[in-house]
Amino acid sequence: MIRFKKRQLLKTTNNAKRKRKCTTEKTKDRRQRIIHKLMLINRVKPLLTTMNFLAVCCPRLTRNTRAKKYEAVCNTNDMGGATSSPRPSEKQTQLHFKARGPTYPQASEDVKKFAVPDTHVLWNVDYPEYQPLCYNSPRVVEKPVWADPDVSDEAFKAIKFNEIDGKTNRVSHMGKYELNKDGVPINIVGRTGMTGRGLLGKWGPNHAADPIVSRWKRDENKEIVIKDGKSVLEVVAIKRGDTKEWAIPGGMVDSGEHVSLTLKREFGEEALNSLETDEKETTRKAIDDLFHHGDTIYEGYVDDPRNTDNAWMETTAVNFHDEDNSTVGKIPLHAGDDAVAVQWLPINKQLNLFASHADFIEKTCAKHNAYFIK
Repeated sequence: MIRFKKRQLLKTTNNAKRKRKCTTEKTKDRRQRIIHKLMLINRVKPLLTTMNFLAVCCPRLTRNTRAKKYEAVCNTNDMGGATSSPRPSEKQTQLHFKARGPTYPQASEDVKKFAVPDTHVLWNVDYPEYQPLCYNSPRVVEKPVWADPDVSDEAFKAIKFNEIDGKTNRVSHMGKYELNKDGVPINIVGRTGMTGRGLLGKWGPNHAADPIVSRWKRDENKEIVIKDGKSVLEVVAIKRGDTKEWAIPGGMVDSGEHVSLTLKREFGEEALNSLETDEKETTRKAIDDLFHHGDTIYEGYVDDPRNTDNAWMETTAVNFHDEDNSTVGKIPLHAGDDAVAVQWLPINKQLNLFASHADFIEKTCAKHNAYFIK
């Protein structure tokens, strides 16, 4: 009887040990799987998803602990060492697509961009094969007054990035951007497949202003046109000579110029150029009346095909809406020559618009509860 009890006790003890060993191994395996998944997420998904993953996989962790683990993932690469790659801005939650096109606008056919897949856009993702071409347009190389000095120029060292540098605004709407080892700005969204400045004059952000001038589309009875239960907007648009895409008639903000003046100047130039001489004075007064007020639709990075790893477009898009066609809504815009056509463009179908302009139009339609289709 005693021997039997000893055997039972020994059996129970061994079973408990095996159970503890099994549980320990399962815990280790689970931890390894979590670490592996975190590494994968750090490589192929935006970092914002990491916090969500930790919340699901590690529900017992406190919010502060998850935040600390997230910070660790942000600051280490998949080999476990510290990375010098810039972290995404807090406002940077989108990827760019047009900025990663295979070719560069207005460049020769041999100017090709290095391919950048969606999974390798963010700078914190390792991409050892990345060897982009450095390209500067001949117009920029000629050193026009609107362009920054080249990196090799002594004057480059005097540029003050991330601040108002004399009359030049070098502050990004997206937050503070990083500089590489040569003191050159790094694209705040991610890789584009090309370094240098391309067609852009400034290192870092190149600021533009886009006036979205809108009115309601009306039929022959002057009634607002309805589609799918929503009113249809029309916006002033130009057809670009380079890409043949419709675009908002915006332009670059000159040094020392306020954005509102740029908006008025750019729209006025495009609108007045499309009119006959006797119509211009009346139109100029209508523009002055409308541009006393406007609603900011967007401020930030523009997914522009001219962007590079070191220079990019940012804009302030402002909507000026003529509710009853009493001011600029009366301007009889019409198409000009094939190089630049200016007209009231109805937003009643899917449109192929330049850069991020479709996003600006969508936001404008949402503001007025107007019809829009992606």
